[in-house]
Amino acid sequence: MNVEYEEFDSVEEIFAFMTASATPMKNILPINSYKGHVMALIPLSQGQNETYLAVYTARALEQGIYEFDLAARKYKKVESIERADKSYFIVMTPKRNTLADKVLDVMQKDSRQNN
Repeated sequence: MNVEYEEFDSVEEIFAFMTASATPMKNILPINSYKGHVMALIPLSQGQNETYLAVYTARALEQGIYEFDLAARKYKKVESIERADKSYFIVMTPKRNTLADKVLDVMQKDSRQNN
C-alpha cells in the first residue's frame, strides 16, 4: 500500500479541502476522528499497488453531524442536515480502523526520517 498525505493545521482546512474536492451536488461527506486525528482517506488507485491520499490534522472531533460554511470557513455541530448551500460532514469514531492505523504508521515513520 502506498500513502500520500497532506497535513493541515486545522479542521476548517480539512473541511475546505474536502468540500472543494467533493463531486458536484454531494454535500454530505464522511470523515473520521481517530486516535487524535481528523482524517479522510481517499483512494487514488485500484489494484495491487493501492494508493491512498490521507488528508488529516492532529485534532479530534466528537461524533456527529457538522455543518460547514466554506465562505466563512466555520463549522458547527448540528442535529440534522437542513441546507443545500452548506456542506455536511458525518464524523465517525471507529473503534478500530486498520487502514488508518497503516496510514498513521507510514506518517510517523516518515516524520522520524525527516527530523
